[in-house]
Amino acid sequence: MGAFTHIPVMARECMDLLFQGPGKTMVDGTLGLGGHSGMILSRLPEDGRLIGIDQDEMALAAAKKRLSSASTENACEVMLLRGNFGDLDELLVEAQVPGIDAILFDLGVSSPQLDLPQRGFSFREDALLDMRMDPGRQTITAAELVNTLSAAELTRIIRDYSDEKWASRIAQFIVERRESHPIETTGELVDIIKAAIPASARRAGGHPAKRTFQALRIEVNGELTVLRRGLDAAIRWLNPGGRIAVISYHSLEDRAVKEAFAEHSKKCTCPPGFPVCVCGANPALKVITRKPILPTEAEIEVNPRARSAKLRVAEKIR
Repeated sequence: MGAFTHIPVMARECMDLLFQGPGKTMVDGTLGLGGHSGMILSRLPEDGRLIGIDQDEMALAAAKKRLSSASTENACEVMLLRGNFGDLDELLVEAQVPGIDAILFDLGVSSPQLDLPQRGFSFREDALLDMRMDPGRQTITAAELVNTLSAAELTRIIRDYSDEKWASRIAQFIVERRESHPIETTGELVDIIKAAIPASARRAGGHPAKRTFQALRIEVNGELTVLRRGLDAAIRWLNPGGRIAVISYHSLEDRAVKEAFAEHSKKCTCPPGFPVCVCGANPALKVITRKPILPTEAEIEVNPRARSAKLRVAEKIR
């Protein structure tokens, strides 16, 4: 595990915004290698409780090792749960947690997933095309998608989940290539994408395969559905005064977070003078960050993966 480079994104900002009250039960919904959780531990009182959640067995093992040394300096309880944060309701019920005081989601791909070529996430390393965040429980891989879906279905996924301008052309090239042999590796897919995108368009905007790989990863893992389910559950579990912080890395994630916060913070829209509310709006949240917090240039220089990060925070009011 020592080969991984893991620097928690906007850690100071997250801690300052999450620890605003006497919070004792804190949840890291995307544990990863435990970078944010280590900082949470350093701020929790001795009777506090940290719950870390991750669906990746490799990440859980690494985080357990990392946090075991940190927890010896702090007497608070540490509970690590294997699961997807979209199943937060079931996980917290199983852990017999009555309520939580703060929760953090650091979305996107974790260091083990990116840094190990055999996980099949990276367009920079040649490996079997996989992209499952929980390979022990998930069955559908990115390879299955590119080898079985129609050109129309592939176009929709690539376009909707990445805004790729050349989605239709990439999908058509994929379908044509698989007629001769299955597409099995990340390297094969990268070559197809490069062939589909005109040379003039490949000169700007970063790696030409970045957007297509993002779209396939989102589809394989159902990330946007999971995110909305997890956000709704987290808001339900927060105690009054508790806070939720979410770090997103692309516009689809950020939009989902913004919309969820807006929906749960709706105020009464009944005309003045109505004796009782009939619109049904009863806000559960107060949005703390009207605009997302962005990483500083200094952080981006040290940790380039923070470049696209956006942090939004809200507080439970009832």
